[in-house]
Amino acid sequence: MAKLIWSPGYAIGIDVIDRQHQRILDYINQVYDARAEGNSHEILQDVLNNLIDYTYSHFEFEEALMEEAEYDELTEHKLTHKDFCHLINKLKQRFDHGEAVAEELADMLQQWLLKHIMTDDRSYSAVVKERILHGEGERHRNWVQSAITRYFQ
Repeated sequence: MAKLIWSPGYAIGIDVIDRQHQRILDYINQVYDARAEGNSHEILQDVLNNLIDYTYSHFEFEEALMEEAEYDELTEHKLTHKDFCHLINKLKQRFDHGEAVAEELADMLQQWLLKHIMTDDRSYSAVVKERILHGEGERHRNWVQSAITRYFQ
């Protein structure tokens, strides 16, 4: 599979989440680049660790955002994140044991991310936009800024 360029069609309409998705896609593309350039196992490991760390922070932020919005399907959404974490950890373990799984990992991440954005994340975006971004005022907007600081700095 080839590198993927962010398209406005991938946006869910929540700027902070869309920027995070773009960043995750950038990390996935770095995995492709590192592998294509024949970089060492250590460089690939650093890229993968950064990707995984950022993705986990994104999941925590996203789940906190849905909880703040009182999203009804939060439990189900958390399960998709948990399933992903299990899958990524298994692939990362194989990589750590010397298997050449970087391309398989990047392909899986790319496919999973796009499916997740286009289905799971779109399903909560209207609720978050209504209840936090447009609807219930200053307290919620301040919460978003506070959460960004908490999860990403």
